[in-house]
Amino acid sequence: MTTADRQLHLGVNMYNAGIHVSAWRKQEDPFSYLDVDFYRDIARIAERGTLDAVFLADIPGLREDARARPTLGLEPTVLLTGVAAATERIGLVATASTTFNDPYNIARRFSTLDHVSRGRAAWNAVTTYDPTVAPNFGLPELPEHHDRYGRAEEFVDVVRKLWDSWEDGALVGDQAGDLADPDRIHAVEHRGEHFSVRGPLPLPRSPQGRPVLVQAGGSEHGKRLAARTADAVFAAQTTFDEGRRFYAEMKQRARDFGRNPDALKILPGLCTVIAATEAEAKARKAELDELGGQQWAIGKLAANLGVPVDQLELDAPVPEHLLRGLDEKPGSRGFAKAVADYARADGLTVRELALLGGGGHRYAIGTPEQIADTIEHWFRNGAADGFNLMPDVLPSGLETFVDHVVPELRRRGLFRTEYTGTTLREHLGLSRPPSRYETETPHSSSAS
Repeated sequence: MTTADRQLHLGVNMYNAGIHVSAWRKQEDPFSYLDVDFYRDIARIAERGTLDAVFLADIPGLREDARARPTLGLEPTVLLTGVAAATERIGLVATASTTFNDPYNIARRFSTLDHVSRGRAAWNAVTTYDPTVAPNFGLPELPEHHDRYGRAEEFVDVVRKLWDSWEDGALVGDQAGDLADPDRIHAVEHRGEHFSVRGPLPLPRSPQGRPVLVQAGGSEHGKRLAARTADAVFAAQTTFDEGRRFYAEMKQRARDFGRNPDALKILPGLCTVIAATEAEAKARKAELDELGGQQWAIGKLAANLGVPVDQLELDAPVPEHLLRGLDEKPGSRGFAKAVADYARADGLTVRELALLGGGGHRYAIGTPEQIADTIEHWFRNGAADGFNLMPDVLPSGLETFVDHVVPELRRRGLFRTEYTGTTLREHLGLSRPPSRYETETPHSSSAS
């Protein structure tokens, strides 16, 4: 696919009150992050801007310092069901852990969301790297990285089998005869190392065939899982050079699995602070920084690097020895590498990295034209198929993006002016997959 043929894709991460730790202090109601109407308003703004999707992260436990910022508390699929009822076109991406769920429940839950939203659901499959979560599920400690991904590989395979367990023609609706054709409904009969699942699901195939599958891992295991199974990667590259290297690597990995590389969308996170002038944007960021949260951000930076806080000197660069061997440390290896890339490329001090939210995703601070420049540069030069936006404050940061950056992207011929489809797969330019059982077995018309 040539650059001229490509379509830029944009989602928005509804990360509570906004990605900045002090975003909740700018809300008229500091508890708005618990109100479904807050998320509905964000989704309607995203839909007005013809964005591809809204995105919800999740950690099944109290990870954040409850004094510093809102927690990721509301369960994403339940919340997005409420959002679905208030919108018509915007895609709905919910995060769910493969370590702390079972495949049957996840397959049923996301198939239900796809039915309820009429084809707009996506599952962001994560293994959960936070060790504080394990005791919530009867485990003394978090399973090792390779064990979590071994389970995730099989988990995703089982979910996809269950989504295929009803062929598209299984519902007959013959009111003088049968409602469904049992020959087109298949037990999956999965027996593996981690799971034994008979199936089928109790509901017909969903509008997209399979909900869109997103993967966010940046480790070696995460990249393999994404290249083999995912439709999109929520990536964590903080520099253009690393973004381009990651993009090329993931497209090649998809080819190695016999896939069309265009069917794997690479969408880095992009934190945005936007104002009419660059000076005003920097002032907006400084105002948020002054509201507090720096100590929290330093703690997050230390956690991303897997080191104690007292090993970091506030006004000095991160010591090089702390940036080595990150592939072997606990926690998110993708975020650790993103921090290291930021620190090395720009020579940032610990304080500067902390003020960039701990360094897990790239920050873009400036005018609408400058934000559009960053997006265009990455998109046209092989570093991204689009971005998962992370506005500083919600919904105001998204409103500014939709009202001022989206028109600039359209003027440059990069972004759609209207939706041309109704499902998230159509927004992303992805085909609707057939059921594997429909491919492998004759239809009921030939079965007797």
